[in-house]
Amino acid sequence: MLENLKKILNEDQDPKAIEKITAKLENLLMTNEEVGYIAVQKKPAVTILPDSVIVTNKRIILCKPKNLGLSMEFVDYDWDDIAASFVKEGIFGADFTFTTKTDLTQTIDYLPKNQARKLYTFAKEQLDLLKNPVQNSTLVNEVKNETESSISQVEEIEETPTEEVIDFAEIVPVSGYRDEKQFPGEKLEVSEKGLGELSQDELFSKLQNYKKLLDNGLIMQAEYDKMKAEILSFM
Repeated sequence: MLENLKKILNEDQDPKAIEKITAKLENLLMTNEEVGYIAVQKKPAVTILPDSVIVTNKRIILCKPKNLGLSMEFVDYDWDDIAASFVKEGIFGADFTFTTKTDLTQTIDYLPKNQARKLYTFAKEQLDLLKNPVQNSTLVNEVKNETESSISQVEEIEETPTEEVIDFAEIVPVSGYRDEKQFPGEKLEVSEKGLGELSQDELFSKLQNYKKLLDNGLIMQAEYDKMKAEILSFM
């Protein structure tokens, strides 16, 4: 499992702590459950037995070492039970907090800021999927159908013989065509709104769309990671 998690880990995480956690997770994951991210506590002083937060597509799992690291305590909360999540950044790291629908609050402190942000983003994505299951499913199906239709059209294109135009009266000018000689100094410009000009809601919406494309196999993991990093830099 450790090999499969390399794509979601970064240099801030302790490899030994990750190895211990993943060894325990082998028998805890349910059918079709996939780990989305793992954040490991890092206190200002030496952290011998750090707490960890594991987020999957089904739940949040809190991992706390017990008995001097000889055993682990796992407490999990399904996404259906989560009401909201928050991140508070400080000098020595960040706190990741989530609340349940029964008003229970859990906080994991001293997380590296980058890891806390990734936890928050993943949590927002999962909660949004629960709030808008029909809308998200429709969007994915529309993207999938458009892609399949485009592929089908490309496959059906056949080479056709060209015909020589003899009667120049048959040549019809294209509507909307603008000759630079007829309209000197006038150019058509297409402006595209950059990421820096988008609101937080628009940035988050873009990130959601990229995640849906990744989940449906429409883009590669490397492409998603690149686009995700660009968006997070503006959030």
